[in-house]
Amino acid sequence: MSLCLTNLAIRNSVGDVLFSNLNLNVEAGELVTLMGPSGCGKSTLLDVIAGHLADEFTANGEVSLNNEKLNNVSPHLREVGILFQEDLLFPHLNVWQNLAFALPNCVKGSERYTQAIHALEQIDLAALADSYPDQISGGQRARIALTRMLLAKPKAVLLDEPFSKLDQDSRKQFRTWVFGQLKQANIPALMVTHDISDVPENGKVLSWPWESTHA
Repeated sequence: MSLCLTNLAIRNSVGDVLFSNLNLNVEAGELVTLMGPSGCGKSTLLDVIAGHLADEFTANGEVSLNNEKLNNVSPHLREVGILFQEDLLFPHLNVWQNLAFALPNCVKGSERYTQAIHALEQIDLAALADSYPDQISGGQRARIALTRMLLAKPKAVLLDEPFSKLDQDSRKQFRTWVFGQLKQANIPALMVTHDISDVPENGKVLSWPWESTHA
């Protein structure tokens, strides 16, 4: 299982090149970090992989997951999970309902509640099942957001500066937990950040400019 980018290039609406000739291969269970300054195209790169590229940008090159080319695949069929800076929990749903939202449609009725509660037990937050997002801490929301994303069984995960909104103590703890969850899931993960402290110990890093190959 791998996420591969081949000769990837992105241009804006006036033809300026954000980056070009990006070749990257992320294997199952591996987390690769792309670092770069603000405005270099980090989040736009994730949009390309997820299939949400804004109209003002154009992309060339190939994105593939497990040897399947994704360029013309609809976003909801790509099986790529994303963890953003914001947790993006639904404010009108309580915690277990937020988790149940990610479960496949084949999971029916009370089994959705059962699986959501089991997931909360795994992250020691079962006591918050009936709470709403505005009633819990930022760190708790972040853990629930990642758990919700993993419940959808993605084949690859993208991390868009997911720790930047947390205070220093919560940030360090959440980083350790996230990296552990991703390793356990054994799927390729790509993280973009401008903060070197976000990179896991002995983690693989591709620094700006990205016109190079990582294998």
